Amino acid sequence: MLEKYAELIIKQGVNLQKGQELLIEASIDSYPLVRLLTKQAYEVGAKDVIVNYRDEVVTRLRYENCDQKHFEAVPSYIKELRNGYAARHVALISIESEDPENLKNIDPLKIQTWSKAVRQACQPFYDALDLGINRWCIVGAPSVGWANKVFPEMSDSEAVEALWKAIFKVTRCDQENPIEAWEEHRRSFERRVQILNEKKIKSLHYFNSLGTDLTIGMNPDYVFAGGGNYTTDGIYSFPNIPTEEIFTSPDFHNVNGVVYSSLPLHYQGHIVDEFSLTFENGRIVDYHAKVGEDVLKSIIETDEGSHYLGEVALVPYDSPIRQLNLIFYNTLFDENASCHLAIGKGFGECIHNGLTMNKEELYQHGINDSLTHVDFMIGTKDLSIEATLEDGSTLTVFKNGNFAF
Repeated sequence: MLEKYAELIIKQGVNLQKGQELLIEASIDSYPLVRLLTKQAYEVGAKDVIVNYRDEVVTRLRYENCDQKHFEAVPSYIKELRNGYAARHVALISIESEDPENLKNIDPLKIQTWSKAVRQACQPFYDALDLGINRWCIVGAPSVGWANKVFPEMSDSEAVEALWKAIFKVTRCDQENPIEAWEEHRRSFERRVQILNEKKIKSLHYFNSLGTDLTIGMNPDYVFAGGGNYTTDGIYSFPNIPTEEIFTSPDFHNVNGVVYSSLPLHYQGHIVDEFSLTFENGRIVDYHAKVGEDVLKSIIETDEGSHYLGEVALVPYDSPIRQLNLIFYNTLFDENASCHLAIGKGFGECIHNGLTMNKEELYQHGINDSLTHVDFMIGTKDLSIEATLEDGSTLTVFKNGNFAF
């Protein structure tokens, strides 16, 4: 199944093309998957495979021993390498495997400072991903620390094995032909996307028993997307494996009300839980969290754009990930178990002709811009979403946590 997983990531996830370079960013714990991905990449004709390994123990030691100011400057070699990759249209695979509590008790301001500095220094690299120019895919692979967090009652080896089985299940790698299964998965997205894009939705009203009562305005030329997408060279790929979401970017100035989280948010080694956000005219004007409020504050205060929404994502409550009844403590997986929103940057593909626009043009069309993009889960078993259409009629999009159509 690990070989099937690697083949799926190369052929469907990042859809690597003959003669293209591939960059793999991964923890040292993920080396078995990295080696299989490298083998698969060369088999489809990769020009070269570049691997950047990281060590979460070393990362923690760096944050513990370097002062705040150190994280404000990014070495030139990092900037030159990443922006060089972007210019050469290198495809990217990012493997997530870190212990969700690796950076527990580390000053969140240090983490946010470094994240913001890297984003600014490597803007061409991130723009090429965000604007649909270069292909990328985020996937998961267990580490002992992550597996122990998900399965605390098991031994190390048992926990890692259980987490692999869960990953194979939700990525459809336990099926006879995962690539065919993902082609079918793609068709299921396309049906609902077509309905949502034909309905001319003006706004979405979210409400549930947690207290969520939020109205989100849509851009006049909105586009819902789901599953995968096309890059500007016309090649289809899946940026996330797994994925169960249908998403768009809202009119970031037109969001009002309050929303409550339904699952913990894992953010750069910290947990934020039981939190709420209040919006007025799109902007977050108040927030509270029982766990990790200082981390939530650091996210919201990244820049001006991080005070607004960049994404609205629809995920049925009975999705395959939710059916496992697991909290993965990893946003890649947990966001696909629940409807979610995202603070920060919006997507060019979520507005007509958006992939031909630059950041300034997208902003003028209601697509938010920010150095960050952080998903948080809001879906519940009793979540309802009512759409108001441009002609004044209404459409039930979600009822009792699931699609109404």
